Amino acid sequence: MKKILKFLGYTILIVFLVLFISFLLIAEKDLAIEKLKPKYANQESHFLPMMGMQVHYRDEGNKLDSLPIILLHGTSSSLNTWDSVVCYLKSKRRVISLDLPAFGLTGPAPIEKYSFQYYSTFLDSFCYQLKINNCEVAGNSLGGGIAWHFALDFPNRVKKLVLIDAVGFPKKNEKGSIGFKIASTPIINNLLLYITPKALVRKSLETVYYNQKMVTDAQVERFHDVAIRAGNRKALLSIFKNGLEQTPEKIKTITIPTLILWGEKDLLIDVSNAFLFNKAITGSKMVLFPNIGHVPMEEAPKKVADEIMEW
Repeated sequence: MKKILKFLGYTILIVFLVLFISFLLIAEKDLAIEKLKPKYANQESHFLPMMGMQVHYRDEGNKLDSLPIILLHGTSSSLNTWDSVVCYLKSKRRVISLDLPAFGLTGPAPIEKYSFQYYSTFLDSFCYQLKINNCEVAGNSLGGGIAWHFALDFPNRVKKLVLIDAVGFPKKNEKGSIGFKIASTPIINNLLLYITPKALVRKSLETVYYNQKMVTDAQVERFHDVAIRAGNRKALLSIFKNGLEQTPEKIKTITIPTLILWGEKDLLIDVSNAFLFNKAITGSKMVLFPNIGHVPMEEAPKKVADEIMEW
């Protein structure tokens, strides 16, 4: 009996050592912002000291535009998601894109818990710093949810609203991203603080795009790099653990002109949500893009830009 117990003890120890060594081999350290700036900041990039952060943003296009458009990205993304749309818009519009707190080069906020109210306050302060009194706001996914909450919290600032595959209503039967599923799973999600393999990033991106050719090595590397920017993994985990309070009943109180754009093949937020937004927001305009996934501004940037310009 003692020999059996001794054997089991050694076996458990060996298994533990193997797992520990494996963890050390695949664990990834956070990337310092200094290493990411040369790669993902360009000549249009600015870093605004605000609310305990250095907010990464780009202010491009027609500076005489009296109603600049502010572009907000989704979860685990960055301002780069708007690059192609900006190219189409900036000949006539003043276009401002930014990395939201908890993401991209901006990185984590000093607070421990994120909320839509926090993001509204942040955007109001951002506009104040850039001396923007009135603006149009466009947001994708989480950025869409932040956009419509901002429009309700600061109605004197936001004059037009563009929602692109936006959050707002409870999800129903969406396939979802494997990365988001892991981030939402208690205990296991803590591993994401140390392990963010590119294979997981690639698999997650495959659910974002309908056109799988968009899942390039460069895209995977960009999403992976900004994900492990110092502090971003902890911030993302905080968002998934605490959640952002959903208040769909408020959507019907939106009264400003609203354009709703949606990819019909969205696997993360089903296209049925476009109809819910359209029904809830009186006078809104809805445009659906066939054979397009969760990020129309990347898969069909000209169509998105044309709709914004025409609207």
